[in-house]
Amino acid sequence: MSDIHLSIEQARKLQLAAMGLLEAPRQDATKRDVLAAIRAMHVLQIDTISVVARSPYLVLFSRLGHYDPRWLEELLAEGKLFEYWSHAACFLPIDDYPLYRTQQLALERYGFKRAPERLDHDAVGHLNLLDRVRETGAVRATDFEHEGGRKGNGWWDWKPDKLRLETLYTAGELMVARRENFHRIYDLRERVLPKRFLNDDIAHSHESMVREFSLRAVKAMGIVQARWIGDYFRHAAKTPDPDPETLVDTGELTRVQVEGWKNPAYVHRDHRALLKSAQNDRLKATHSTLLSPFDPLVWDRERALATWHFDYRIECYTPEAKRKYGYFTLPILLNGSLVGRLDAKAHRGINVFELKTIHFESIATLNGAIDDDNDFASFVEAVVSAASWHGAKKCVIGCIQAPGLDRKSERMLRTKLLPVLNRSLASQENHRAPWT
Repeated sequence: MSDIHLSIEQARKLQLAAMGLLEAPRQDATKRDVLAAIRAMHVLQIDTISVVARSPYLVLFSRLGHYDPRWLEELLAEGKLFEYWSHAACFLPIDDYPLYRTQQLALERYGFKRAPERLDHDAVGHLNLLDRVRETGAVRATDFEHEGGRKGNGWWDWKPDKLRLETLYTAGELMVARRENFHRIYDLRERVLPKRFLNDDIAHSHESMVREFSLRAVKAMGIVQARWIGDYFRHAAKTPDPDPETLVDTGELTRVQVEGWKNPAYVHRDHRALLKSAQNDRLKATHSTLLSPFDPLVWDRERALATWHFDYRIECYTPEAKRKYGYFTLPILLNGSLVGRLDAKAHRGINVFELKTIHFESIATLNGAIDDDNDFASFVEAVVSAASWHGAKKCVIGCIQAPGLDRKSERMLRTKLLPVLNRSLASQENHRAPWT
């Protein structure tokens, strides 16, 4: 059978559909929708930066619109989610636990590489900590004092018991029972995990684990080249095992040729109907929103560049003098295109949503967003929706940038955009989120 051919636009829409970003939400979100979104992605990366909503909340907002962020912590406390290392530290669907138990038993997660060494060299310290949790109940890192003062040990100057907590968490002996003010509360695995998962017979073989992660990665991303598969769960190198071609032979993947890609792409068998819709131009991208820097759509720089021609780098870990766009820039998704990035800050105490810099990729994308009536309305809605979800009553704009944009034109654009944003914001009922 000859390969299916897609244009780059068709491939983008397929990816947006698989990632829950093709169409705007059609109804108010529920807690069940939060869980469904995480199950579809399989991973919800955790990051604590809060200049706007913390990343896991923002990733969900981009897909669901206004929702109560407390639902995320409730799902964790209810045992429908758990935390562990995946693409990074992540919230994960509890049904995926058997795959991660395989890694816990082997102590092979990249997230805390020295866990086996620490368990070997400090066995008594780890056993004592487990005994304390067993006898006195759940703990948090702040319950422990530094032993002998701060010493600059390289792990953000973590105290010894914090290191022990993280080692036992990596080994699966401790789990995150819940979060309070976004701080982890650790407890024994047997007191957190649903009983059906307590028998280690549920763990996969290594071969089965790797195979399953590869298939789930392809399904979650919609359409991928082979070299991107291993990054999604950080379970494989650039050449995944098994090779995707063997999964094509078994019918689990479909090989696709994408315009502009030298290498073949792959689509999961569960997306065959979606693939056919993309091929026949039946997928319509109507969703506009702001994305987290840690959104799975853009977290792989190579994939974002190849798929979207969008060179995106998270600059919050880059020294300020070397930043090009800003500390925590949010990619702007506008009706199926990544048109720019927004360096934003939510001033919650004064109910202001600051647009420090709005950077468009080109004059063409800027003109499209500002001059096209449909795109302009979508862009305004994307910004206003995010601002109102943060409880903002006012937007302020620092500057608008695009290659070749002169100062006079920039001032005219701000003069046009800002009143529209604030009129739209004033007309909406604010949904003040209980940020922690």
